Amino acid sequence: QPLPLPLPGDSSLSHPMDQLVNFIIRPPRADYSPDDDLLEQEFMLKGRWFQRKDLEVVNSQGKKLQCSHYIPAVIPEGTALPCVIYCHGNSGCRADASEAAIILLPSNITVFTLDFSGSGLSEGEHVTLGWNEKEDLKAVVNYLRTDGNISCIALWGRSMGAVTSLMYGAEDPSIAGMVLDSPFSNLVDLMMELVDTYKYPLPKFTVKLAIQHMRKIVKKKAGFDIMDLDTIQVAKRCFVPALFGHATEDDFILPHHSDKICEAYVGDKNIIKFDGDHNSPRPQFYFDSITIFFHNVLNPPDVPDDHYFLTPHGSLGQGHWDTEHDIEYRIAQSPTGMICKP
Repeated sequence: QPLPLPLPGDSSLSHPMDQLVNFIIRPPRADYSPDDDLLEQEFMLKGRWFQRKDLEVVNSQGKKLQCSHYIPAVIPEGTALPCVIYCHGNSGCRADASEAAIILLPSNITVFTLDFSGSGLSEGEHVTLGWNEKEDLKAVVNYLRTDGNISCIALWGRSMGAVTSLMYGAEDPSIAGMVLDSPFSNLVDLMMELVDTYKYPLPKFTVKLAIQHMRKIVKKKAGFDIMDLDTIQVAKRCFVPALFGHATEDDFILPHHSDKICEAYVGDKNIIKFDGDHNSPRPQFYFDSITIFFHNVLNPPDVPDDHYFLTPHGSLGQGHWDTEHDIEYRIAQSPTGMICKP
């Protein structure tokens, strides 16, 4: 999950403006081990065997993206399964998708996840809060569409990942559906709010001038214009069915951001509010709603249970969970909220 902005007393940054620039293009980078912090390469969930396939996808800039695809251990010949691509937040990584995999795999929905460029173990220096990440997402979608076992594709994004999903969905109407958890509506508005929320020592009359200066810095370092990140305008041309979610006590991206995007959204839409803040665990009723939403837009096939009791090598496998609640003991209190081995 995305981290809060560094507080004004953080000695690692010399000036509040540096903190805001780093919030955009160089937030804390998730440091994790695929062997220790992802779901096992073979695991049982609700009596069925699944596997994790790790791979690399190269984006349009030639950067290698580290990815994982959670799929049934055995897929009956001739069966194509739908896929949900999970898109992490600005300080997150592909380990954040473990919860989504555990929720969706029993419904015969595969889950693909990636470290965006500049995040996690992928190549790249800067994060762009959705601008370049949508190109990473495009590369992943293109990869999946060359896989004969994938029927249709949906997106599940959180924070930066939600903005990325929305921006990509507006360009690719073939996406079956999107879950958009706590997206921001306009990056400049968000920056103005963060100055107030975290009480940065920037005089009010200089904030707008400071943001204009930061605009130049970000454009020079990361190659995009912060003024272009306006998802309300994107929502006005996106027709992909969408389920919005936002925590009512979120003081990082305030709930009104999702309200504004949802109001402008021209496709089929629904919005769910729940208790908690930006980084808090999401309630079970929200996950239930997500499962129903993806089932409706993806229409996964019914696969006979006997196909799931074999691992790829006929071995016993390593992990075994009956429900998503059985892995709560594995949730580490880490910056990324990763699900880890005990």
